[in-house]
This record gives sequence, structure tokens and C-alpha cells, in this order.
Amino acid sequence: MKEAFRATHDPYAVLRLPEFRLYVTARLCITLAMQIQAVIVGWQIYDITQDPLSLGLMGLAEAIPSIVVSLYAGYLADMVSRKRIIMVVVTVLLLCSAALLFFTLDASQVLARYGVLPIYGVIFVSGIARGFMGPALFAFMPQLVVNKQLYANAITWSSTTWQAASLTGPAIGGLLYGFAGSTAAYAADATLVLLSLTAFAFIGSKPLPENTNPQNMTESLRSGIRFVFGNQVILSAISLDLFAVLFGGAVALLPIFASDILQTGPEGLGFLRAAPAVGSVLMAVIMAYHPIAANAGKKMLWCVAGFGVCIVLFGLSTNFWFSLVLLALSGAFDSISVIIRSTLIHTLTPEYMKGRVSSVNNIFVGSSNEIGAFESGFTAKLMGVVPAVLFGGVMTLVVVGVTAVKADKLRVLSLDQGATPELA
Repeated sequence: MKEAFRATHDPYAVLRLPEFRLYVTARLCITLAMQIQAVIVGWQIYDITQDPLSLGLMGLAEAIPSIVVSLYAGYLADMVSRKRIIMVVVTVLLLCSAALLFFTLDASQVLARYGVLPIYGVIFVSGIARGFMGPALFAFMPQLVVNKQLYANAITWSSTTWQAASLTGPAIGGLLYGFAGSTAAYAADATLVLLSLTAFAFIGSKPLPENTNPQNMTESLRSGIRFVFGNQVILSAISLDLFAVLFGGAVALLPIFASDILQTGPEGLGFLRAAPAVGSVLMAVIMAYHPIAANAGKKMLWCVAGFGVCIVLFGLSTNFWFSLVLLALSGAFDSISVIIRSTLIHTLTPEYMKGRVSSVNNIFVGSSNEIGAFESGFTAKLMGVVPAVLFGGVMTLVVVGVTAVKADKLRVLSLDQGATPELA
């Protein structure tokens, strides 16, 4: 049976759908833009403040509004045209990129007068927009695929696209900032957001899935939360990613590593930011050809543990090239976890509930990078940069150990391409 599946598996099946190609193109452009923006903003803020806590506050400024609006955003994605939400949100992100570009112009004295506060304000607004975008994108993608047997393939290529943008975006941002200045970098950011908006505009609107059990907003939100917390497999997979990224994320401190420890400039920071995506892209492509089937849960646990080990070794490294390799390996391990978790949620969640379930997932995982950035900045302020990274890596290993013991259904989880996960 497995041999027959491998013989008939088409790794490019979902890419043959025109609207899915538009979707991944739009996602590529918006992710490139956000990654370029993150590098520029991070370097700019640290250059102005020279304070590691300011980098943590940058993550918090985006995470708080995203979390606050998440549940309502999920409800809205199940009640309103998902394409309409996406178009409005990307338009807001375009305005945010334009504002950051304006701040760098000679005619603007905003940063000279107010310091980094205007940048934090734009990040706050973009956090609100991204809080609405996550559930809408998550729920919209299956409507472009239709066939559930293609879900895993779609998730793999969507993840590959995201990681490819995460790979090239930071490098482009660092190089543009280093050689052409912040104005050119922010102009590229705004252009890419505009291209994303154009690609989304060419995708047709889709009717909302039929809901046989209509509810008011409060009960609707409760039902989404109950669904997640009532499913041990989904809950444990989400929780594992949440705490691993929360404690193991060293990305927020990369400007300090690049500047003070590894002694490289914004160009080097771009490559450091891109390194995890190198590993992620390579792993995602491998998984497109060889989807995970047996022992998916055990592989997920081992890979998150490998992620934690990489973070510990990165904290100890003073060699730029060794640090790049470690970050790339951490991305490869993380890619497996992301694809397994996303496949589970898409497969096990009813179509009419995907917006709300995605919003819960966003609260757990979608903002964990930003909250992890605050945790990293805060612990770096208290105990120093290197001890903070070591602490995060060790805590990731502790989380894996506790999850392995407590989540018995995740340990025996298996995945079949396009099929409901088998728990026994």
C-alpha cells in the first residue's frame, strides 16, 4: 500500500491549480516584504537605542494587538468573505510600509523628533492587521484546493513558499540597508506588498462553507476554543510549538549577536536571519517528495528537541559560519513540526470552523515569535545575551520532555497523505 502511494504521489499536484499559484505568489511577496521590514526595523531600533530590551519591545508591540484581535478575527473569517478580509488587511499593511518609508525621507523629521516611538506605532498597527490576516489566509487556502487529499501537498508548498521568502527576505533587507540605505529598503518593502495585493485581487471570491449550526458570536467563539482544547492531538502539537518557539527563539537577539558577538554588520545580520529558512526550505522540499507518514508524532518530538540543542550551541558559538549552520539546522527541525501541525489542523477541523480554530492557533503559535522576542529581550536584559539564549534552549528541551510524557496520543501519531491521522 505504501509502495503504491509513493508510486502515484505527485509532489507538484497542487501547483497545477492556477488560483493556488496566485495564492503562493501573493504569500511569497507579502512574506518577503515583512521579512525585509523586520530586518530594517530591528537594526534601526537597536542602532538608535543600543538597548536589547528595545528589540523585545518591538516583538511585544506586534504580538499584543495580534493576540487581542485574534479571536474576533477568527470569528470574522468564518462569517465574512475571506478574500475581502485579506484585501483590506494587505491594504493596511501597504499603508504601514508607506509610513515607514516616509519616516526615512529627508523631508521627514519624525524620527529625529520622536525617536523610535513612531516605528513602534506602525508595528502596533501592522500587528492588528496581521492578527486578522492569519485566520483569513488559513481558512481561504483550503477553498482554493477543495480536494482534501491535496491538503498536505498544499501545506508543504505553502510552507516552502513562506520559508523561501524568509530565506531571501532578510538577506535582501540586510543587503539593501547596508549598501543602499533604509529608504531603498523600505521602498522595496512597499513595492512587494503592492504586488501581493495585486495577486490576491486576481483570485476569485469563494462562498463561505455552509454552517449547519449557526451561533451568536460569543457561543461561536466558545465552540472554536472548545474544539481545540477538546482534541488532545491538536492541543499538544500547538502547545509544543508554542513553548519551543517561546523559549527557543533567538532571532530577536540576532542584531546583538551580529554587532557585538560575531562582529558583522547589517549584511551579516541578513544572512543570520535567513539561515533558519535555508534549512526550512530544504526540509520542506524533501517533505514534498517524501511526506511524513509513520511515527509523525515521535519525529515531531525529536525534531523540536533537535531545535533546542541547536539553540544552545548557537548561544555558545563565537564563529559566524558555525552559527549559520546551527541556525540552518534549527530551521530544518522546525519545518517538520510546522508541516505536521498545519496538516493536523486542516485535516481535523471542519471547513466552517477553520477561521476560529486558526485564531486559537494564532494565539498559541502565531504570536509566539513576537512574545518570544520579548522574552529573549527581557532575559537578555536581566542575565546577559548568551545566558538568555542558553536558558531558552534548555527550557525548550524541558518542554519536549514534559510533552513526550504527558501527550500519549501525540507519541503514537501517524499521518497518511490526505487521510485522517491515525492515533493507534
